[in-house]
Amino acid sequence: MPIPQTKYATSGSFRIACQVLGQGSFDLIFVPGFISNLEVHWVDPGYAGLLRRLSAFSRLIQFDKRGTGLSDRVDPAHLPDLAVRIEDLNAVLDASGSGRAALLGSSEGAPMAIQFAVDHPERTRALVIYGGCAHCNTAVAGPAAVARFVAECARSWGTGASLRLFAPDRLDDPNFVAWWARFERQSVSPTAARSLAEMNARIDVREMLSRVRVPTLILHRRDDVRVHFDAGLALAQAIPGARFIELQGRDHPIWTGDSPAVADAIEEFLTGGCLHRRPSQVLAVLHAQRLTLPERPGGPTVQAAAVDRRARFHEIVADCARSYGGILMQTEGNHALTRFDAAAAAVQAALALRARAASLHLEVAQGLHAGEVPMSAEDAAGLAAEAALRVASVAEPDEIAATALFADLAAGSGTIFAERGRLVLDGYAWPLALFALQPEQHLEPHRPKHPAEPSAGALDALSARESEVLALISDGLSNREIAAALSLSGHTVKRHVANILNKMGLPSRAAAASIYSRRLKA
Repeated sequence: MPIPQTKYATSGSFRIACQVLGQGSFDLIFVPGFISNLEVHWVDPGYAGLLRRLSAFSRLIQFDKRGTGLSDRVDPAHLPDLAVRIEDLNAVLDASGSGRAALLGSSEGAPMAIQFAVDHPERTRALVIYGGCAHCNTAVAGPAAVARFVAECARSWGTGASLRLFAPDRLDDPNFVAWWARFERQSVSPTAARSLAEMNARIDVREMLSRVRVPTLILHRRDDVRVHFDAGLALAQAIPGARFIELQGRDHPIWTGDSPAVADAIEEFLTGGCLHRRPSQVLAVLHAQRLTLPERPGGPTVQAAAVDRRARFHEIVADCARSYGGILMQTEGNHALTRFDAAAAAVQAALALRARAASLHLEVAQGLHAGEVPMSAEDAAGLAAEAALRVASVAEPDEIAATALFADLAAGSGTIFAERGRLVLDGYAWPLALFALQPEQHLEPHRPKHPAEPSAGALDALSARESEVLALISDGLSNREIAAALSLSGHTVKRHVANILNKMGLPSRAAAASIYSRRLKA
């Protein structure tokens, strides 16, 4: 999305900078906090991301208050009072072609938004307050703290030193520290910063709260370092019908911390839903492992050996997960579960685990499945995880069993799947088809160097579909051509061909075609 053009609204003899972006069905005007600069906002990825997110469901209007950013500067000794700022907000709405808008008042922009909602309910669709308060002297800083802040502005404004008072969690980010210093310099001068701090400390709209008559949402971070959490609660208690949402974090600016959660809450409040809410679950590939131990009683020596085998089992499972980019979700007793983003990686991890287990004389049954899992990488709960563990529970020692859901994702991974039956699972509407996994390169070594000539009777072991595929092979068709002729996927044809060669004990398609041709001539 390109950066919107900065335009100007006329308020009396002053010009107020503003931008409009988005094509939503309603207008949302963002009333900024202590300082702002419309064009510097877009330099920080967090601020730019928040603006784009808000404009995804609204027609977003942002502006620089009189005396700040790109708007006309004023004499710091004669800063505008709240009534003048309300008229500036009216002018911005008029210039933006907005007759009625929802207001988002952030930090020191909250009192201005509250006052506007009371003075102009006909132009106010709804009110959202983030990190705000009604009286700065009691909720933010008392006279002594204001005096210290003013003195600090005189010494270090423009260096980014004030960041520790607003977003301490970003102090270790040199890019953000540099951006904050620029944000200070290009928003207001040091003298104006001192004057603004003193003016904001005098703002008091507590008597206005009970007069708010529009739908209101209050958002406040539990450990906000700038505005006390109780100030947000007090707003919600004093504004009739206001809804309060507690957010986590301590950074004060609306565009830092978990700003997507802030945008989600705003969208849901203003639209009744949240199309952009981050999903709680994602599609993942699951690799379950089961160590099989001899089922015989034993004394301390046998029990100690079992403990040692479990320890080695857990060690190689974790090592294979790391080696192929997986995340170990569960290890308990004789069972383990790993999560992968790609089926090919899970296949390689399963094959590596089988080889490692064999070298240690461990028998491990494995199950591969695909399904939705919680966003949290370590969360092993859910239907898909249970299904993967269940597949491993029915697999034979040293076998790698896979569901059809996994097999479809693994197409092109250089692996074949032999049909293995079906598995009934709780929560699934129908039984899941199961397959036994075997890499293609392992087919050839299992055959003798000089196999006996197969009889034509081997053809009788083929299924009807496999016979159909073999007929097309004998006609000289490639796998792709067979897939097109039978309306099958290339992966399915490849699986049929592998099954044909396995059942007939043949090394190649040509050998199978030869046997088939002799049957036809007989």
